[in-house]
Amino acid sequence: MDKTSADRKFFLITRLFIVVLCFSMGFPLVMTVSVSLQTMNEVYAPELNLIPSVPQFANYAVAMQNGNWPRYFYNSLVVTVVTVIISLVINSMSGFVFARIRFRGREPLFMLILVGMMIPAQVTLIPVFLLIRAIPFAGGNNWLGQGGTGLMNTHAGLILPYIAGSFGVFLCRQFYMGFPSELDDAARIDGCGRFRQFLRIYLPLSGPVLASLAVLKFTGTWNEYTWPLVMTTKDSMRTVQLALATFRDEGEIYWNLLMAATLVSGIPIYVLFFFTQKHFVSGLLAGSVKG
Repeated sequence: MDKTSADRKFFLITRLFIVVLCFSMGFPLVMTVSVSLQTMNEVYAPELNLIPSVPQFANYAVAMQNGNWPRYFYNSLVVTVVTVIISLVINSMSGFVFARIRFRGREPLFMLILVGMMIPAQVTLIPVFLLIRAIPFAGGNNWLGQGGTGLMNTHAGLILPYIAGSFGVFLCRQFYMGFPSELDDAARIDGCGRFRQFLRIYLPLSGPVLASLAVLKFTGTWNEYTWPLVMTTKDSMRTVQLALATFRDEGEIYWNLLMAATLVSGIPIYVLFFFTQKHFVSGLLAGSVKG
């Protein structure tokens, strides 16, 4: 077999693999759209129905009338946007410090931060909940953090545990370590302090890694279910992920309405990734090979 035939065969195999992979990843989305346009009789039909006999676009309107969805979207947007903004500030500055500033104990401290990536969130769920509930002078608590509910049923209580993360620090550190040391020398010659150096030089060049981190943080916070479930007891503080659970009762799950609400609730993520996908991919690649 000559080189041209081998290259053509490899090309066909890789393209076939990509097609299979795209189909396996896209089919659940196709099924979600299909079920959202079906009646309950079609959903429970013994045969697979990919194309509804009569598309039920009214399912979307009915789903959005099941609860206070404007309030649910407001809660999720506030929590997610504030979390992303604060996270970008904290993680980028921390990554800069670990990548560009030498100080005693830097490596052990960074290793300690990485341990946070190895601990599942479920392990720290109860300790973090007790800390948030015992915040002094919040939710009727006294100065000892007793007697009230702390930051339960508040946006702050949903935001605080997610404003920083080990992965964000690691990603930013790897990105900043790829910068030449001559850049720091030039900044010091020009009289830039560490903070000004970060603000004027590194931050403007951080678009790819910050876009990657923003998409990951936005997606993770927007899709979070467990923490809002633990921290909220009022309907007015529900997020969209908690609201999706209202489409089932003791005897039945309304799959068509659930799928319709799921698609609508995912719109912010689709829009964000559409506008940041170029920076997202380049940022992940940059953070994976540098350091």
